[in-house]
Amino acid sequence: MSSAMSPAIATLATGFLLGWSVAWPPGPINAEIARRCVARGYWAGFSLGLGACTGDAIWAVLVSLGIGAFFSGDGMRRAMGYLSVALLLLLAFMFLRGAWRAWRTAPGEAPKRFDSARAGYLLGATMALTSPFNLAFWIAAMGRPDLAGAPLVALPLTAGSVLLGALSWDVVWSGAATLLKARTAGGPGRAWSVGVELATGALMLWFAWGAATRLAGG
Repeated sequence: MSSAMSPAIATLATGFLLGWSVAWPPGPINAEIARRCVARGYWAGFSLGLGACTGDAIWAVLVSLGIGAFFSGDGMRRAMGYLSVALLLLLAFMFLRGAWRAWRTAPGEAPKRFDSARAGYLLGATMALTSPFNLAFWIAAMGRPDLAGAPLVALPLTAGSVLLGALSWDVVWSGAATLLKARTAGGPGRAWSVGVELATGALMLWFAWGAATRLAGG
């Protein structure tokens, strides 16, 4: 029985580590999770990460069914790259505009609809689904040689453990960003809000520039 369980445990452990490896690197999703947690609290940021995990789950299903090959063509991946750049530029504009409005508005204004948990969830899913990096990751993760001759159950086990790893990172990162907010409570107020919006807008511009450069380089 133990010999039968060890391959499943190895699959789960490998998938979990893969989930962390795709989730923790600095990127637009992690930047926006942090901004939302600092601005609105834990659930505002966590919901965005949950949406991103949902987007990844969709890619996992598509790739495991073989449909992911349709999206892996050069033309489709470039189209996704353009969508990703456009989304990043839109987010950068929204955050920079938010910084300007925060500077002109007294602290304590009502939360923006864009920062709601539902909006965060939808944005996270959209960012994951339009990211060529996420597609490439799932093609690599689900197309590993050790999965080629593995039982059919290995595919959902791998996908599920990867998603669990990514979700656990969402819990940790959202908690850390919320802790930062708690430590700065009662601090500089409006200046803090302006700084967070400016920093996130600048980051989104940086990510958009990097994605556009990779597209231009072919």
